[in-house]
Amino acid sequence: MYQITAKGPRGPVETAWDALAWVDPSPAGAVDAKEDARGAWRLDAFCETMEEAEECVAIIEEAAPELTARIEEIVERDWVTLSLEGLPPVNAGPFVVVGSHALKASSPGKISVLIEAGPAFGTGHHGTTLGCLLALAEARRHRKPGRVLDLGTGSGVLAIAALKVGAEMAVGTDIDRDSVFVARDNARKNHVSRFFVHHVRGANNPAIRQAGPYDTVFANILMKPLIGLAGEIERLSAPGAVIILSGLLHHQAEPVRAAFEGHGMLFQKRIKRDGWSSLVFRKKD
Repeated sequence: MYQITAKGPRGPVETAWDALAWVDPSPAGAVDAKEDARGAWRLDAFCETMEEAEECVAIIEEAAPELTARIEEIVERDWVTLSLEGLPPVNAGPFVVVGSHALKASSPGKISVLIEAGPAFGTGHHGTTLGCLLALAEARRHRKPGRVLDLGTGSGVLAIAALKVGAEMAVGTDIDRDSVFVARDNARKNHVSRFFVHHVRGANNPAIRQAGPYDTVFANILMKPLIGLAGEIERLSAPGAVIILSGLLHHQAEPVRAAFEGHGMLFQKRIKRDGWSSLVFRKKD
């Protein structure tokens, strides 16, 4: 695997992030942008091959000539090293997301979600995952999670958290086969059942449709696929359903909000964490 990194002001970093997110197909398997220090931002992209990494560099430097991107090969043991170093617990309202190394020391009275560091996205340390968990915590005060759909489930952290607070069942999807195996394993480690994970792209799939309609929908992915999924998510959602969306830099929130409002979704709130936005909608009763 290869990591492409570019540092600079927020504007050029966000422009480069947009360019990588909108190209179809993107050479990057994952893209992240965050504030690295006061006034300085960092863009990270991850690819499987050197050819894809070089394509990412070309896209970044064409979109934002102010940036210089560098490529670094990541050896497989890096994930193990990260896990052994021990990520700190993450508190998100009533939830604490924690690895086994810190499980015993996690906050008493919290709902623990055991997630180890690994190749599947979603340890709770990212602003998008944190925003979704906070949105779930608030939504459950008003209604039960019911039937849950988690598009781009990654580690399964959001679906598992929903199951731990009373969801009837959850369907997770991911385009990455490794993430499907990781999510299933995490469900086993967290002792939750009725979590069905599928290796599929998008939401137009018989297994997804047959399990619906859904009372809670998570989609923590990217701006472009979120906009494309707006109509399908609306059709899969039950009346009064809560829809929680993330994977958005702050300036990307408005186009996604417009797309979902265009399909009749009622905007509820926006949660901002670490440079990222999570949007909460409700389907009309």
